[in-house]
Amino acid sequence: MKFLSLAAVIWCVLVPPSETTKSFEDIRCKCICPLYKNISGQIYKKNVSQKDCNCLHVVEPMPVPGNDVEAYCLLCECKYEERSTTTIKIIIIIYLSVIGALLLYMAFLMLVDPLIRKPDAYTHPLHNEEESEDAHSLAAVHPSASTRANTVLERVEGAQQRWKRQVQEQRKTVFDRHKMLS
Repeated sequence: MKFLSLAAVIWCVLVPPSETTKSFEDIRCKCICPLYKNISGQIYKKNVSQKDCNCLHVVEPMPVPGNDVEAYCLLCECKYEERSTTTIKIIIIIYLSVIGALLLYMAFLMLVDPLIRKPDAYTHPLHNEEESEDAHSLAAVHPSASTRANTVLERVEGAQQRWKRQVQEQRKTVFDRHKMLS
């Protein structure tokens, strides 16, 4: 995916679009004409060159009779707009490539995580103090992963185990003893 997005970026940089090959969405003239006499205000858009970006070339059909055309066109505000759809396409390709790579990574972790993970002694919920004491004695007999943390994965698992113990202690304190931890 990264190769595809890199190839698209290189192609667009090396082959810049010329003025004649621009698509019709890349350039336009937009005229905003306000309320004039009994004619409601309207927005007119037309694909014309920058030199032809004025009310006379863009506003078709002209809503006013021949005498009032000049007065009507003086009220209209015309702007020439140009954008690069090629750049927009490149950004979308890069964005989708990153999202795709993250989804692939997530799927990889979901498949590999159960293979790496060891059985967890703290996954069972605590129902009373006896089970809590058994779990703490089990942790005291077997050294925790944080004391022998040689790899990043072992350090992460150790932190996760500490967090799980804290959560279980909080549950026991709040639900069994009906006390809040400070």
